[in-house]
Amino acid sequence: MSLDSICSGGQPRAVARIVVGVLVVAVVAYSYALRIAADDGNPFDFFGYFTNQTSTLTALVLIVVGGLGLARRSVPRVVTLAWAIGAACLVVVAVVYNGLVPGTGSAPPWVSVTLHVVFPALVVVDVATAPDRPRLAWRQLWWVLPYPLVWITVVLVRGATDGWVPYGFLLPERGLASLALHVVGILTLLLLAAAGVWALGRRGSSRPLSS
Repeated sequence: MSLDSICSGGQPRAVARIVVGVLVVAVVAYSYALRIAADDGNPFDFFGYFTNQTSTLTALVLIVVGGLGLARRSVPRVVTLAWAIGAACLVVVAVVYNGLVPGTGSAPPWVSVTLHVVFPALVVVDVATAPDRPRLAWRQLWWVLPYPLVWITVVLVRGATDGWVPYGFLLPERGLASLALHVVGILTLLLLAAAGVWALGRRGSSRPLSS
């Protein structure tokens, strides 16, 4: 499967990235509109979900990458890094949702499938097959950690103060040992996902490494 098959034209992959990115942003916006209609539109709660946050940010990165492709410009180092981090985080989104919390949440099933299965799969396939995919040095792997660490910290602080957490396995009443085990597990999974994305980006590519 290749993103090239989504559309045809002079630069199909660039166009496909923009289309997919815009559609994902639209799906997240639609899901948020449903929450507002149900009088549950607190943006800090809605975007407190790692799925909603990561899907939106990665979709925006994909739109930028697609725009650069249409303009025949190279992808800057910071965008390349964000692209790879987004791909790794989406792998975690897919694995955690489908493995730990399947079928939960109030979003329509097609929204969940789009954000937890289809979008992560498309982004990983893009990284695996694109000639301009992220090619990063292994010493940059640690950059995948700051964003999820900030998210986890905010979630744990909220759980201890106002009692709101996006996922049940992060509830304070589960105890320190359970929280620590889940946090370490998520970060380990994230590093493994990032290593896979880094390896895919370096595989068989003549593009120079980003320093």
